[in-house]
Amino acid sequence: MIILHGFGPGFGLPEKSPFVTKTEVQLKMAGLAYRKEKAMPPASPKGQLPYIVDDAERVADSTFIRAHIEGKYGFDLDAPLSLQARAQAWAFERMIEHHIYWALVGARWVDPENFAKGPAHFFDGAPEHMREKLREDAQLRVAENYLLSGLGRHAPDEDVDLAVRSLFALSVQLGDKPYLMGDTPCGTDATAFGALAGILTPFFTSPLRERTEQFPNLTDYVDRMMLQYYPDFAWIPLRQAA
Repeated sequence: MIILHGFGPGFGLPEKSPFVTKTEVQLKMAGLAYRKEKAMPPASPKGQLPYIVDDAERVADSTFIRAHIEGKYGFDLDAPLSLQARAQAWAFERMIEHHIYWALVGARWVDPENFAKGPAHFFDGAPEHMREKLREDAQLRVAENYLLSGLGRHAPDEDVDLAVRSLFALSVQLGDKPYLMGDTPCGTDATAFGALAGILTPFFTSPLRERTEQFPNLTDYVDRMMLQYYPDFAWIPLRQAA
């Protein structure tokens, strides 16, 4: 059986990490049996989560995990898509992971209140005399990466404005369809759901979340995907929460 290593539930979500969520939903899409175990990034071959153990093979990074799943088990997550649609789905995935995701990082890790409420607790199990230093170092490293991503070079309102342009593109692509590319979910739906749920969770308050809530088709999409892939999770539909 495949063992999926992730952070586990928290922040009002069935899984804290959008990338672990992506992989977990893709495993569900493929109908593959798996067991989930908690881990921290240093345990991973690439120093990041998720990673899987499949028989004797350890595979890290959500994109390479997908390639492993499709190659070993013969399941094509984009089976219904034409060649052109596959290319479009890949472009949207890159936009989500290299732009929208970093906006989520800024809202979670750079905002002091959200950091204290959420990511700071990753270090609660560390020895007390080291705990605060570990928190400060981790937040600094993430802030540096946020700067390198490009979004961190702008004022807080400007980085959200840029992120909203990508959210607008995602909203237009989705339209009134049930899934991003049509009537059937594809691999990129797992990516989009992980990032959007991470932004929209009521656990955190941010201008990014407020702006994302202005796209009703995206909030409805998250509600549908949550019900489909995490039916037992206590998720309050976003329209109802509002």
